[in-house]
Amino acid sequence: MNEIIRRDGGRLAGQTVAILMESDYVEYELHYYQRRFAEEGARIEFLTRLWGQPSITFTGHEYREPFTVDGDLEAVDDVRLAGYSALIVPSGIVSDRLRYTEDVDQPAPAVELLRRAFSRPSVLKGIICHGMWLVAPIPEVVAGRRVVAHNNLIGDVRNMGAKYTDQDVVVDGDLVTGRSAGHCHLFARTIIDLLAARATLAHTDRARLLRSTL
Repeated sequence: MNEIIRRDGGRLAGQTVAILMESDYVEYELHYYQRRFAEEGARIEFLTRLWGQPSITFTGHEYREPFTVDGDLEAVDDVRLAGYSALIVPSGIVSDRLRYTEDVDQPAPAVELLRRAFSRPSVLKGIICHGMWLVAPIPEVVAGRRVVAHNNLIGDVRNMGAKYTDQDVVVDGDLVTGRSAGHCHLFARTIIDLLAARATLAHTDRARLLRSTL
């Protein structure tokens, strides 16, 4: 299930989009990401906490659809993290499951990975709907920033110090947030457009540098 056929070329050719996963994911949202990012040429990598197992099969929230993940989020070192163009925290109960920690004085591995991603502006962070739950243990990463989340989490994001913004998708620098799973198409399109713009800018900068050395 982790091997996604992607189109040759495309605006995101050569880029990798990582998506966090757990049970109670929203099936149609996941399938949309699978196809839409691949359509643009991106490589998609699903990550979860494997608990020492080679893979785990999760079930969806509505149809109990199985989805097997073998990407270990605890194995993502700084070099691998820097290679991601975007890290997405999806909707559903995924983030609530991933923020479980055995030691209440230590952040869950997924929370720590997200914290590290926030320290890298080159990695676009995409958080949609109830995905904001994963941010709760590290509120400082969104304090003062414009975000949107599911209506049930408006109080949560305000308590995190974030600026709730009543839009379906909100962009604040390297952070993209979406209102709900039902807005996943707008959320994904925004991320794709931002990543494509970054790639174009990088290409232009390289061309200018090359011309300046001639």
